[in-house]
Amino acid sequence: MSAGPRRRLLLLLLLPVWGSAAAHNGDLTVRPTCKPGFSEQDYTAFISQNIMEGQKLLKVKFNNCAGNKGVRYETNSLDFKVRADGTLYAAHHLQVPSKQLILVVTAWDPQTLGRWEAMVRFLVADKSQHNGHKPKGRKALPGELVQQQSDTLLPWRQHQSANGLRRQKRDWVIPPINVPENSRGPFPQQLVRIRSDKDKEIHIRYSITGVGADQPPMEVFNIDPVSGRMYVTRPMDREERASYHLRAHAVDMNGNKVENPIDLYIYVIDMNDNRPEFINQVYNGSVDEGSKPGTYVMTVTANDADDATTANGMVRYRIVTQTPQSPSQNMFTINSETGDIVTVAAGLDREKVQQYIVIVQATDMEGNLNYGLSNTATAIITVTDVNDNPPEFTTSTYSGEVPENRVEVVVANLTVLDRDQPHSPNWNAVYRIISGDPSGHFTIRTDPVTNEGMVTVVKAVDYEMNRAFMLTVMVSNQAPLASGIQMSFQSTAGVTISVTDVNEAPYFPTNHKLIRLEEGVPTGTVLTTFSAVDPDRFMQQAVRYSKLSDPANWLNINATNGQITTAAVLDRESDYIKNNVYEATFLAADNGIPPASGTGTLQIYLIDINDNAPELLPKEAQICEKPNLNVINITAADADIDPNVGPFVFELPSVPSAVRKNWTISRLNGDYAQLSLRIMYLEAGVYDVPIIVTDSGNPPLYNTSVIKVKVCPCDENGDCTTIGAVAAAGLGTGAIIAILICIIILLTMVLLFVVWMKRREKERHTKQLLIDPEDDVRDNILKYDEEGGGEEDQDYDLSQLQQPETMDHVLNKTPGVRRVDERPIGAEPQYPIRPVIPHPGDIGDFINEGLRAADNDPTAPPYDSLLVFDYEGSGSTAGSVSSLNSSSSGDQDYDYLNDWGPRFKKLADMYGGGEED
Repeated sequence: MSAGPRRRLLLLLLLPVWGSAAAHNGDLTVRPTCKPGFSEQDYTAFISQNIMEGQKLLKVKFNNCAGNKGVRYETNSLDFKVRADGTLYAAHHLQVPSKQLILVVTAWDPQTLGRWEAMVRFLVADKSQHNGHKPKGRKALPGELVQQQSDTLLPWRQHQSANGLRRQKRDWVIPPINVPENSRGPFPQQLVRIRSDKDKEIHIRYSITGVGADQPPMEVFNIDPVSGRMYVTRPMDREERASYHLRAHAVDMNGNKVENPIDLYIYVIDMNDNRPEFINQVYNGSVDEGSKPGTYVMTVTANDADDATTANGMVRYRIVTQTPQSPSQNMFTINSETGDIVTVAAGLDREKVQQYIVIVQATDMEGNLNYGLSNTATAIITVTDVNDNPPEFTTSTYSGEVPENRVEVVVANLTVLDRDQPHSPNWNAVYRIISGDPSGHFTIRTDPVTNEGMVTVVKAVDYEMNRAFMLTVMVSNQAPLASGIQMSFQSTAGVTISVTDVNEAPYFPTNHKLIRLEEGVPTGTVLTTFSAVDPDRFMQQAVRYSKLSDPANWLNINATNGQITTAAVLDRESDYIKNNVYEATFLAADNGIPPASGTGTLQIYLIDINDNAPELLPKEAQICEKPNLNVINITAADADIDPNVGPFVFELPSVPSAVRKNWTISRLNGDYAQLSLRIMYLEAGVYDVPIIVTDSGNPPLYNTSVIKVKVCPCDENGDCTTIGAVAAAGLGTGAIIAILICIIILLTMVLLFVVWMKRREKERHTKQLLIDPEDDVRDNILKYDEEGGGEEDQDYDLSQLQQPETMDHVLNKTPGVRRVDERPIGAEPQYPIRPVIPHPGDIGDFINEGLRAADNDPTAPPYDSLLVFDYEGSGSTAGSVSSLNSSSSGDQDYDYLNDWGPRFKKLADMYGGGEED
């Protein structure tokens, strides 16, 4: 050491008691097996800043448990390479720009395709440190970082030059501090001591920062600020956090930095404190029955929270039990590392064992049952069905019976037995008829529930053609049989079907039957014989014929032989003819038990003859009184058809002679002609012009038709004027004027009647009633139906409304029908208590009392509302209005009306039987 004062920051690594325990913990299990991998996962070495090409820097150790034959190394940096013996060297000359360089070395085994990685950390040191303390290219071991005498690290080495004027500082990297998890204490426990050599001159305060110190989780680690001793305050859990990165600081009493912060890496050493946990407690898998050994079934997976790079987290699997143990107790095996379950024995048969329950155990410590922790899960293995059982008929022959001419009838049920999975394609039966039904009368449908085959008639059978059928049927499955499985001879059976005879209806061999003849044949003409055939050849039966439909009643049919004759003349122009065809329907019935009948349709095509004369069209026309202005186009209509229609011949008759004198016909074509005036002027009027129309039939027919022609004066355009049209209709000028005057008079009368009705209505409203003013009480009537009346409505004369002095005659009335103007006598519980009867005095007091009671009634409506003074609803003593009658039998006493004053005298005279005038 030089004579000058030198300051150092000393890091004293204390080896706690658990460090030895952790070291021995790895030796608890001595394994004869080899584990491939690097000797260490993290290598550290000091290098100079200037590196020459080919310079050896570090040697890594790797073992693939096979002599490292063929192992190849590579790095993630192009600046460094690794030789086959693990030596790491520089690929070329380079200058390291930073104080630390990290790279990853990968070992690759081409035989197993395995890859392993290790981290290499290079720390750049100056020359003095290289020469005095650390060999170049070697791994920095923790023991080399500790001085032999004082066990103190020099993370910051200060160097003074020869002239004493220049100092250089170099940082050392503190090796990681390992702390075992789940330590039992006591706490706090010292981990390391940090001390700076400047504490001889000044007072130093130490502190740590980072996660676990001043960052969550807080205060896992703390440090004595005076002595620099760092402690752990509680048990560690690697599964919660595997490492901590802290920074140590040294400051003076004023808070000024004395030394640069140093990094502290604390690694939590894993302990085997977690059992393997299966992802699922129950796993479901399946395997086909009859599978060969080695068939994959399923995979179970368990995870261990411990370090997977150590034996604590290495899980191994094994099968504990298998239920049932049939046909062998070891039907399955499991890959101890991957958890794949495969078959190991043959003999899986779903028809014998449909499901296996396998208990799988997962153990860490690489499956060591003595030291490892274990857990179990259940694997349910379902043996899936394959079509290894062909369907078989329960009997070799089946029989059935079917009536002839019936379809969709099930004649036989075929039962089969199949031991495969019900209602699966391996079990569902498919039936086929392989012989005995060349015409396709039958088919076999499968019942989806019972799997039975239903022999069904799809095409009617005829007893006269086939009295029985012998079918050969075969059954198979929807799915093909498994490889190596053959069809059973019991998969074929015979079906005998007997056909029973029934009475069949006669039928017409030709239906519809069409015949052709001319219309107009005379009555009684034989047209044809429309006979039916009875298909029951083995029954002696007679067939009778009758008409079922004959719209025009033109035909007759012989009941025994079916001969058709005419009952009337057939007319092609009749409305019963459609497209020249007349259609009739006949019935043929046998005398079987029960009787059967069939229908046949006869169609008669009628050939047209010339039996209809043509008709002139139009029937009416209009023409000007002067020629050469317009003409009338005429044609003809004939009910016959070609060739008994046009071309038509139009001509005027010779009698009367005036026709040919006044009119002329010009031919346009075969169907049209023109009628026009022959003379220069013809007086306006209506003229009947006869025209003879002849068709082209053989022989031809003609008809004399009359066309009404209106001759009228025309304007310059050749159109009839209005007056002219009227004149042509036969009315003179005087008649036209008379009609117009009548229309005007009629309108005037209607107007006067309307005015009179309006005036009468007005007078009716203004006319005074013929009543003596003394007896007229209308001027004293006040309207009480107004809502929201004001104070002016309260000023009325109550002297006109007087009550009789006594009401005894009312109170003493016998029960019965009461008048609607009488208030019900007696209490009304559904309303507040009000005066039961009016006061014998002035009726105004009665109204005031009712008003006062309404004002004090909390259930009464507001002031501006309708007040109910009498109620004749439910519970009222008044009878229903419907019970009143108009009888004047005198059972009512109205004498008290005489006491109500002169205003009620008229009413008393009408009802009270007063003195007559």
